[in-house]
Amino acid sequence: MTTKGTPGRMVRIDDLVWAEYGQLCEEEGTSRADDIRRHVHARVQAWRKKQAVQRRLDRLNDSD
Repeated sequence: MTTKGTPGRMVRIDDLVWAEYGQLCEEEGTSRADDIRRHVHARVQAWRKKQAVQRRLDRLNDSD
């Protein structure tokens, strides 16, 4: 089930790891879905920053 109009995604994770991940998230006061979303958002944000830096470097090198 999805909320706020966001599409659902499917991933394959073995049962033991999924259960232990659920325990980990519960201990941290979050849900698996929220933890996964935060992880993905952080990774994409870091990737975007890296791309922006590379574009700046490329422009600097092109102006030489």
